[in-house]
Amino acid sequence: MAPTILSNRALNRASLERQGLLRRVALPVTDALTHLVGLQAQVPLNPYHALWSRLEAFDPDELGRLMLDRQVVRIVCMRGTIHLVTASDALVLRPMSQSVLDREMRNHRDHAPVLRDLDLAPILAFGREFFADPRTIPQARTAMAERFADLDPAALVFACRNNLALVQVPPRGVWGRAAQVTLATTEGWLGRSPEIAPRIDEVVLRYLGAFGPALVADVAAWSGLQAMREVLERLRPRLRTFRDERGRELFDLPDAPRPDPDTPAPVRFLPEYDNVLLSHSDRSRFSNSDPAIPRLWTVPSVRGSVLVEGQVRAAWTLERDPSSGGVTLTVLHTGLAKKAQGATAAEGRRLLRFLEAGATGHEVRFVLVD
Repeated sequence: MAPTILSNRALNRASLERQGLLRRVALPVTDALTHLVGLQAQVPLNPYHALWSRLEAFDPDELGRLMLDRQVVRIVCMRGTIHLVTASDALVLRPMSQSVLDREMRNHRDHAPVLRDLDLAPILAFGREFFADPRTIPQARTAMAERFADLDPAALVFACRNNLALVQVPPRGVWGRAAQVTLATTEGWLGRSPEIAPRIDEVVLRYLGAFGPALVADVAAWSGLQAMREVLERLRPRLRTFRDERGRELFDLPDAPRPDPDTPAPVRFLPEYDNVLLSHSDRSRFSNSDPAIPRLWTVPSVRGSVLVEGQVRAAWTLERDPSSGGVTLTVLHTGLAKKAQGATAAEGRRLLRFLEAGATGHEVRFVLVD
């Protein structure tokens, strides 16, 4: 029996449903982070926006409290990027991503020549003890320079970043607060060590639950890991397979939601870095093939994407007027119909009330990008 073929629109609706972007869902923040396998967070406040777009009645102060209570952390994991994850997931996802960070160390333009033939054991031992308490990057470089005077301290701190499980501790990343990057080991911050043998199979199943159906290459793009074919072949008895419009094999959980492709999709504003658009090697499920769309990202200060009927149809920016205290959200597009503009403006105003609650005025305007 031939596998079912899933259209790009069917794949789009499946991913949107699983991401809470087809309809907002009522979930506690920690449950949402667990289901989504974390949120990309190198821009510290992006996860707040991402959760607001997915959850009913999301309270940013709740997420801030979870960070301060050490139940949720920001840590380098998938693709070697900062993610916001639960404390338990940090201990699984960080060691799972070690090969990505090893590859980054080998290929780093500035630091690889310094670290290539260096015995890292004494450096990492020193770093593990040093970062048992929260420390800033300048503090770490100073300490490294004093302890290893003949070596480049920036390269040594980079080696610690890529070999030790270091959490970016609050208040950085807490809603309404700002601070420089301050790091601590999971042992020092959480009182727990990373898993020695992370459960890659279970993590891949979770990826499919949040992002599937997916190609082998999609799983690799999300994780940054190689040999994903081996993992999916091992999991094949537990999975259901499909084909996309190009005949490529897709893997999915048997009972995962796959809504009717004709299900309407609401307008959603996404932050600058959102995993829903970064976690597939083939992003055509979110693209309407308009060749003008990439030009939107040549505009300075773009803050994120706008999904209209599930497709990336626009980008958005924010401008603050220091004299009036008002804020304008500008939607950059290549041709949105009037009806779509109305729905986009309504969602944009809701986003402004969330992001800029203290502003004296909120305005949404549209700019056509030729």
